[in-house]
Amino acid sequence: MFNWFNLHFQNIMMLGWGGDSGFGTALSQTLYMTIGSALIGGILGLSFGLGLVLTAASGLTPHARWFKILDFCVSVGRAIPFIIMVVVISPLTQLITQTTIGPTAALIPLAFGIFPFFARQVQVVLLSIDPGKIEAAQSYGATNWDIIWDVYLREGRAELIRISTVSLISLVGLTAMAGVIGAGGLGTTAIVTGYQRFQPDVMWLATILLLTLILIIQFSGDYLARKFQH
Repeated sequence: MFNWFNLHFQNIMMLGWGGDSGFGTALSQTLYMTIGSALIGGILGLSFGLGLVLTAASGLTPHARWFKILDFCVSVGRAIPFIIMVVVISPLTQLITQTTIGPTAALIPLAFGIFPFFARQVQVVLLSIDPGKIEAAQSYGATNWDIIWDVYLREGRAELIRISTVSLISLVGLTAMAGVIGAGGLGTTAIVTGYQRFQPDVMWLATILLLTLILIIQFSGDYLARKFQH
């Protein structure tokens, strides 16, 4: 069996699991980029999404100017294609990470690429919460922070988990795209090593690993959303 696999998938065997370009290294780079940028982009997206809801005309702290600024930032961020985003913010990436190549450098454009998408979804989820619950909390003397934590975030947590799952899956796709431009990870393995070097077995294994990662995220997100569903 081993000899058969070695004969038909010799490119995979040569690449191996470890080393600088092995599948294990590529997978760890993809996980690093996904988790790191998800934390940064998630905090930014949640902050902007909450800000949009709070500063809207019907929000807890209406402020037309701040709402327009936040809405403009989110709309522009969503409109810029990721490849162009990488180029546009490369000076910022260079300033923060001292490089524009590699998994760490990819965290900045990945975070900026995902946070507008997440922010808009957070806004939609929080706006869908029954206004009567907010009014009831206010009638009991709840502060704005109490309403943010106990009404917005707690009541909407199942849907927030669902949109986080969608955002994470999109982020995995962005890491694959970032890999093509020098970030490493399974995207580099699939496209640069597999496709461009005419090694289809390498390309397909990298693709299967990416699909497996996406399925794990999807099933985990669905489980958590069901668990926290009222």
